[in-house]
This record gives sequence, C-alpha cells and structure tokens, in this order.
Amino acid sequence: MKNQGAMALASPGKAFNSREGLILLLLKLRTFIALFLIVGFFAITVPDFLAVGSMVIMVKHIAINAFLALGITFVIITAGIDLSIGATLGLCGMVAGWLITKGIVLPMFGIAIFPSVWVIVPLVLVVGGLIGAANGWIITKYNVAPFICTLGTMYILRGTAMLTSGGETFPGLQGNPQLGNTGFDKIGAGYFLGLPWAIWMMVVLALVIAYVARRLPFGRQVYAIGDNERAAELSGVKVKSVKIWVYTISGFCAAIAGIVVSSQLVASHPANGTSFEMNAIAAVVLGGTSLAGGRGTILGTLVGAFVIGFLADGLIMMGVSEFWQMVIKGIVIIVAVIIDQMQSRMQQKAAVVAQKALIEEGEAKG
Repeated sequence: MKNQGAMALASPGKAFNSREGLILLLLKLRTFIALFLIVGFFAITVPDFLAVGSMVIMVKHIAINAFLALGITFVIITAGIDLSIGATLGLCGMVAGWLITKGIVLPMFGIAIFPSVWVIVPLVLVVGGLIGAANGWIITKYNVAPFICTLGTMYILRGTAMLTSGGETFPGLQGNPQLGNTGFDKIGAGYFLGLPWAIWMMVVLALVIAYVARRLPFGRQVYAIGDNERAAELSGVKVKSVKIWVYTISGFCAAIAGIVVSSQLVASHPANGTSFEMNAIAAVVLGGTSLAGGRGTILGTLVGAFVIGFLADGLIMMGVSEFWQMVIKGIVIIVAVIIDQMQSRMQQKAAVVAQKALIEEGEAKG
C-alpha cells in the first residue's frame, strides 16, 4: 500500500493525464450519452414512447432534420454556415407545388405542360443545388461572410416563395390522373419493407455523404480547408471550387427535405421550413462538428439529429408547452457549443503535451 501511494505521488502527471483523457473521451461521446439519457428519460416518463409505432413516427420526423443537418455538415466543417436551408426547403416545395398544380405555362402556344413526378423531382433538386451553388459562388467570389450571404439569401428565397403564390398554399399535390402527374404524395406517405420512404432516404443519404467524407479526396479536402484554409490552398486544394460544392450539397439536401415535407403534407406553403435551419445547426454541433471548422463526423450529425428529434417529440408527448420547448432547445444549443469549446481546448492541450513528450523523448535518446 505504501509503495502504491508513493508511486501515485511520484507520478501525479500520469494520473492527471489519465483523468483528462477520460474527460476528453466523455466529451467526444457526448452525443451518444445524451441520446441514451433522453431515450431513457422519456421511456420512463412517457407511456408507449418505445412502442414500434411511436418510434417509426418519430424517426420519420427526424428524417427531415437529418436531411438538412447532413447537407450542412460539410459547410460547417469548412468553418462556414448556411442559414438559407430552411428557406430553400420552402421554395423548393413551392416549385414542386407550382409544377404539379399549374404546370409549365407556355403563353405563346396557349398551353401548360404538366410534367410527371419523375421530371418534377429532379427539377426541384436542381433548383436546390443551384441555390446552394449561388451561395458558394457569392461567398468565394466576393469574399462575403457566409453568415451575411446566407442570411440575405434566406430573405430572398422566403420572399420569392411568397411571390410564387401570393402567400397562399398550393394544395392537392396528389396530382391529376388525367394529366399524368400523380404519385408525388407517395414520396412522403409510401412504405418499403414496413418503413416510410423518408427513413430509407435518410439512411441512403447518410451512407453516401459518409462515404464521400471518409473515402473520397473531396472529403479530405473539406476537412483540410476547415483545419487551415491557407495551408490547404498552398498544398494544391482548389478551395473556392470545394466551397462552392459544399454549399451546393447543402442546397441539394434542403431540396430533398422540401420534397418530402410537401409530399407528406400533400400541400406546399411558402412558410414551410421556417427556423428549420436552427434545428439542423443544433444537430450538427451536438454531433461534435466544430463551428470553427476542421472537425466533425457524419455519424455524429445523424445521432445529433436523433437527439434533437427525440427531445422535441418527447416534450410534445409529455404535454410541455411550445414556449418551454423553445427555451429547452435554446439551452441545449448553448450547452452544446460550450462543450464543443471545452473539447477543442482539451484537444489542443493534449496535442501540446504529446508534442512536448516527443521532444523530451528525443532529447533523452540524444
């Protein structure tokens, strides 16, 4: 016992480093811990919270936020931000509604063409991608701060969505069999192997983006830009091109969300997606992606979306008022940012300690 005590006193640094290492590990696993605690809490306090039917409905809700969060993850890893994704969702839904209910009007011929759903969906996705590309181009071409650029775009898109219908809703998006444009409602209401299409789409999108992040050079370039943009540029990374692409991906994913939301509602309204960008950003930060850039994972973002989704639906099932829900979400976002800063500082300290140990080891061998 005496010898053990002497050893502990003789090497306080090792014990301290072990404790810090444990804390750092817990910070890295914070999203999984939060998910476990939230699910456990609501499983105890809310009847049937873990019932299969309830879980499917909640995951279906989560899919909408996941589309947006997955798309914006690359943006945040590059130390950027996209506040326009909620408005992009709304406008893309209105574009789909316009094409289904009004068609493409050709006044010179006095006719309107009503494209099929197989044409409408790709067109809407292209619109979302172009919106994102425009954001990226303005940010890189004119060196505009992403926050300011996408804030302005958010207002432009929301206003444009209002103008398309005078602020009214496009209802009846199930289409008309005589026009051959039916089937849009199946995207949000359809099932495959017992699960809604939205859930399968979320899984596929997450796998694709995770593959891009981990396996393709583009993913490594995104992380390099977020870690040190100047160094990435000097190493040959086409920074401007990569940034335009990450915003394009963000807009494309927002378009997917817009299609699914409008399909589920069988109607599109210009206010759809209002403040959805806040939930998406919260999911990304909760998932461990640093707002300073250079750090983050797709799995973390997906788990973060589940945390936000289960928290929101659980509070609703408990009968908590919408006002308190907003307060709780705000607290969660602030806590997530604080924890992210703590993790960043501890990782920097760990890197310094490791470097110092290597130097000392080299000197000892010399």
